[in-house]
Amino acid sequence: MYFNPSTNPHPDRNQNRHSLRVWLIGALFVLGTAAILIVPLFTAGRVALDAGNVAREDLNAPRTINYDSVILTKQDRDDAERKVAIQYDPLDLRVPRQQVAKARGVLDYMRAVRADPIGSRAEKQALLNRIDNVRLTPEVIDQLLELPEETWQRVAQEVVAVIDSALREEIRDTNVEEMKARLPARVAIDLNEQQTQLVSQIAQNFIIPNRLRNDEATDAARQAARDQVPPHQREIEAGQIIVRQGEIVTDLQIEALDQLGLRQTQISWNSILGYALTALLAALLIGLYIWRFEPHLLTRPRALFLLLLLLLAFLIVAKLMTVNRTVMPFIYPAAAFSMLVAVLVGPGIALTATIVLAGLVGIIANNSFEVSVYTAVGGIVAIWTLSSAEQLNKFFLAGVYVALADSLVILTFRAPAGTLDAVGLLTLIGAATLNGGLAASLTLGGLFLIGNLFDVTTTVQLLELARPTHPLLNELLHKSPGTYHHTLMVANLAEQAAERIGANSLLTRVGAYYHDIGKMIRPYMFVENQVEGANIHDQFNPRTSAEIITSHVTEGIDLAKKYRLPSRVRAFIPEHHGTMRVSFLYQKAIERAPGGAAEVDESAFRYPGPKPQSKETALLMLADGCEATVRANRPASPDQVNELVRKVIGDRIAWGQLDECPLTIADLDKARESFVTTLQGMYHPRLRYPEQEQKTEPSQRVARANGAPLPEAPTANVAAAAKTEESPEEQSDGTITYNHESEDPSRA
Repeated sequence: MYFNPSTNPHPDRNQNRHSLRVWLIGALFVLGTAAILIVPLFTAGRVALDAGNVAREDLNAPRTINYDSVILTKQDRDDAERKVAIQYDPLDLRVPRQQVAKARGVLDYMRAVRADPIGSRAEKQALLNRIDNVRLTPEVIDQLLELPEETWQRVAQEVVAVIDSALREEIRDTNVEEMKARLPARVAIDLNEQQTQLVSQIAQNFIIPNRLRNDEATDAARQAARDQVPPHQREIEAGQIIVRQGEIVTDLQIEALDQLGLRQTQISWNSILGYALTALLAALLIGLYIWRFEPHLLTRPRALFLLLLLLLAFLIVAKLMTVNRTVMPFIYPAAAFSMLVAVLVGPGIALTATIVLAGLVGIIANNSFEVSVYTAVGGIVAIWTLSSAEQLNKFFLAGVYVALADSLVILTFRAPAGTLDAVGLLTLIGAATLNGGLAASLTLGGLFLIGNLFDVTTTVQLLELARPTHPLLNELLHKSPGTYHHTLMVANLAEQAAERIGANSLLTRVGAYYHDIGKMIRPYMFVENQVEGANIHDQFNPRTSAEIITSHVTEGIDLAKKYRLPSRVRAFIPEHHGTMRVSFLYQKAIERAPGGAAEVDESAFRYPGPKPQSKETALLMLADGCEATVRANRPASPDQVNELVRKVIGDRIAWGQLDECPLTIADLDKARESFVTTLQGMYHPRLRYPEQEQKTEPSQRVARANGAPLPEAPTANVAAAAKTEESPEEQSDGTITYNHESEDPSRA
C-alpha cells in the first residue's frame, strides 16, 4: 500500500493531532472488538433456557450439525480415569529387615521387664503398656508375664519368624488388615492356640505396607488415560427433537442448543470484563509492535484506521461464520485479511495483526485452539507468499499455498485423534481449498474497492495503470509520441535506481509513465514533439513561454484527476519538477527588461511544486534531469556521463529540491551509479558510415539533438532548459561546461 505522504514541510505541527487520532483509533479498536466478542449478532428465534428449567415447548434442530461434545467427552474421560488402578512403588525389601530389627528391640525390652526382680506385677503391666507403636491387650500382657522362660524364648523366636515371613510378601495399604488376620496361619504348629494368639498379637504391631502408594504415578496414569480418549463427536440430524415439552433440561441438552445457536445466553459481568481485557490485550499487542518496530505508522492515522476497519470487519464475518458451526470455520477466509493488510499497510504489521485475529477468532469459535492455529497458519503463509506482490499471479499462488497449509493443519489436528471418517476429512480439506480461493479473490476485489474508497495506491491499481492500453497512455502515444518515448526512457532509468536503493520500483515506473501527461494538451510546444524548423517559442515573450512550459504540470494534474489516477501517482506530476526555475527564460527576461532583474518576477518562472516528498518522486526528478541532460549533450565517454549525472544530482541538492524527501546520501550514491550504468546503455557511441557523415548537414545535427527523427549526429550544444537550471555543454577539448544560452524553453 502506498499512502500519499504528507506534503507538509513541518510535520511536527501535526504531531498532537496525529497523537489524538491514534489514541482515538486505539479506543475504537478496544470498544469495537469487545462489542463483537460480547454481543450476539442475532437473537431472533432463541429461547431463554438453563439447565434445570422445565421446557415449555419442543425444540427441534433446524439443521444437521456434528460437534465435539464437551460434556460427553468429559464423561468418557472420567470413565477412563476410573478404570486406572492405583499405582504402587516396587516391593521394598528393606521393610522386612527394618521391622524385624524393631521387633527384636521390643522383645528384648519385654524380656527385661519380665526379668525385673523388684518390680511389681502392676508396674510391669504399666511398662508393657507404654511401648511405642505397640498395642497389647491386658490379657496378652498377663499371658506374656506368666509364660515360663523357655516358652517365652520360643514365642519371641516365632514372633520374629512370622514378621519376616509376612513382610516378604506384597503388602499394600489396602490389604494390611487382611495380612494381619492371616498371621496365625504362619505360626509354627508346635505352639498351642494360646501361644499362637500371643505370637500373632505381638507380630501384627510390626506388619506395615511394603509397597507404598505412588500418588504422582497414579495421577500421571489417570491423566494419560484421559488424554487417550478422543473428543466425543455428537451428531444431531435436522428436525431431531433436542428438548421435549415438560422435560427438565439437562446440561447435555443445553450444550446442543448452544451449538445450534438456539439459546439466549446471559452475559455476566465477569464475561464482559474478560472480553474487555481480551480486546485491550489485543490492542496492546498491535500498539507495542507499531511503537517498537514501525513507529512511522503512528504518523499515518489513515493507515491505522484502515487496519482497524479491516480487523473489525473480519471479526464480524468470523462471528457470522464460526459460531456454532462445524465446517464454516474452515471456509472463513482470514488469509484475505492478512494479504490485504500486508499489501495495504505492510507485511510486519500484517503478521502481528494476523496472530491477534487468530486468537480472537478462536475465542469466537467456542474457544477453539484448532481454529486459531488454522487461521494463523493460513495468514502467515499468505503474507510470506506476498512478499513481493507485483504480479497478479502472486495472489492466486498465495491462495494455493493457503489451501495447502490449511489442509495440513486439518490433518495435523484430526488424523492423530482418528475421530473423522474419510468423508468428513475430505469435506474439511475441500473447505480449506475453498478458503484459499476465496481469500485470493477477496484480496483482489478488496484491493480494488479499498483503493478507490480510501485513495490508496494498491499493487493491483499500479499493475493496471502500467498497461500500455490505458486510455491516458494511449492518448499520450497518439498526441505526443515524443513525450511518450521520453517517459519510457525516464521510467526505465528511475525504475532501475528504485530497485537499487530499495524504493518501490513499480510505483516509480508507473509514476514516470504519467509524469508528463500534461504536455499532450499542447504537444507542439515541447521540442520532443516538434519537427525540424523554427522554434515556436520565438514568437512569445519569455514570461508567456514560461507560463506555457510550467502549465503542463497543472494541466497534467487536471488530467490525472479526470482519469481518477491515485493521489500517490498524481504526486509525480508536480513533484518531479519541484520548485525549480526555468532558468533560460528567466535569464532571457532579465536581458530584455530595461531595469534588469529588479523588474522580473522570478516566481513566474518557477514550477509551483511541491518539492519531492518521497524517494520515488525524487528519483523521477533526478532521472528526468539526467536523461534530458545526457540526451542533449551526447557525452562521448563513460566519464563524461558520470560527470553529467553527478552535476545534475549535485545541482538539485544545492537548490534544496531534495530537502523534503527521505533520500539519504547512500541512496543518492547508489542512484547515481544506476543512472550512469543505464544511460551508458541508452546513449552509447555508435559507429558512423563515411557517406552518412557527408550527407548529414550541421543543421540536421541540431535538429537531431532537439528530438527530430534524423540520422545520428555529433554532439549538439542544445540543452534541456526546463529540466535543469544549468545544462552541460561539451567543448571541443572534451571538457564539460554549463551554458545558459544553449537552453531551449520547449524542453520542459
